[in-house]
Amino acid sequence: MEGGKPIGENVVAAVTKTLDKLYKEPLAQLEALINATGLPVYKDPKTGALLWVDVRELRLRFTLSVNKIAKFVEGLAEGKLFYTQCKRCGAKYFPPQADCPKCKSSDMEWREVTPEGELLTWTVINVKPASFSYHGDYVVGIVRMADGFNITAWVEADPKTLRPGMKMRLVVGRRPGENYITYWFRPQI
Repeated sequence: MEGGKPIGENVVAAVTKTLDKLYKEPLAQLEALINATGLPVYKDPKTGALLWVDVRELRLRFTLSVNKIAKFVEGLAEGKLFYTQCKRCGAKYFPPQADCPKCKSSDMEWREVTPEGELLTWTVINVKPASFSYHGDYVVGIVRMADGFNITAWVEADPKTLRPGMKMRLVVGRRPGENYITYWFRPQI
C-alpha cells in the first residue's frame, strides 16, 4: 500500500488522467472537423496529404501469461535481473525466452545478469507515448552487458554527460513516479 492506495493504482490513475487530458483538445477539433465537412479527413499542413482520423478511441489493456518466465518476475521482486541461455546451442536471451528461437530447444538455463555494462548509444525521449506522457523527457540507452548481450532501458543521467563506452551499472528497483519494480541504468562511478 502507498498513500492508502494499492501499489500500481497511482500509475494507472496518472496514465488515465493524462490520456483524458491529452485527447480532450484533439477530439474537440475532430468533432468540429466532422461537423464542418462531414468527414474525419484533414489536409496535413506539411505535406498536403489527406489524412483520415479514426473517430474511435483505442485504449488497450491486456493480460499476458508470464508463467513460462516466472523466474524473471520473481527475480525483479528480489532486486535481480535474469536472462536465459540455451543449454543446447549456448545462445543467450534478454529478455528471457522460454524456448530457444535459434535451435528450437526448450532446455533453457536461468542466469543472473552481471550488472556491469558499456553504453553503446542513447537518445532523449521528448515525444513520448501517451502512457509515458506524464514523465519529463527521459534518456533511453542500449548497454552491452558483460554477459555478452544488449539491454535497452532508461538511463538515469544527464544526457550531456553520456559518452559511448561509458561504464554503466544496472539498477533494479521501483522507478520513481510509477512505483512498480523495473530496471534501468546509472553511470558507474
